[in-house]
Amino acid sequence: MATRTSHHVLSYTDSFATSSSDTLILIGRVLLGWIFLTLGWGKIGNMAAFAGYLTSLGVPAPGLFATIVPPVEFLIGVALVLGIATRYASIVCFLFVLVATALAHRYWEFPAAQQVAQYNNFLKNLSIMGGALLLFVAGPGRFSLDSWMAGRR
Repeated sequence: MATRTSHHVLSYTDSFATSSSDTLILIGRVLLGWIFLTLGWGKIGNMAAFAGYLTSLGVPAPGLFATIVPPVEFLIGVALVLGIATRYASIVCFLFVLVATALAHRYWEFPAAQQVAQYNNFLKNLSIMGGALLLFVAGPGRFSLDSWMAGRR
């Protein structure tokens, strides 16, 4: 999908983006998925600590959520990195981060000394949600299991 830019010099970036789109989507998927792989895996390895954290946030049924959230988070990462069910994973990713942000990064409720760090996490999560939406629109790209499986039909 080629687009026209406002200045002819910018057309070089358009041609690069178009000719490299599958590789760039792969890199973007891996970068987006990596955070979910690593954080999900870390929570799987220490669900008791995660349950304690959820308790401190006032989440209802923290034990139940501590059992469900880590594998879901990890699977989001796997799906994004491998490019399988990419659009579904992108929407789940968006919703997951939306809920996590609403629960854990209400920076305005934190003591002044913690507000900057929480605000940074809030902004990071907004960026992740933006990336998830862009991936939903762009799709998995050619270098994905989705593409490979579609070619086998």
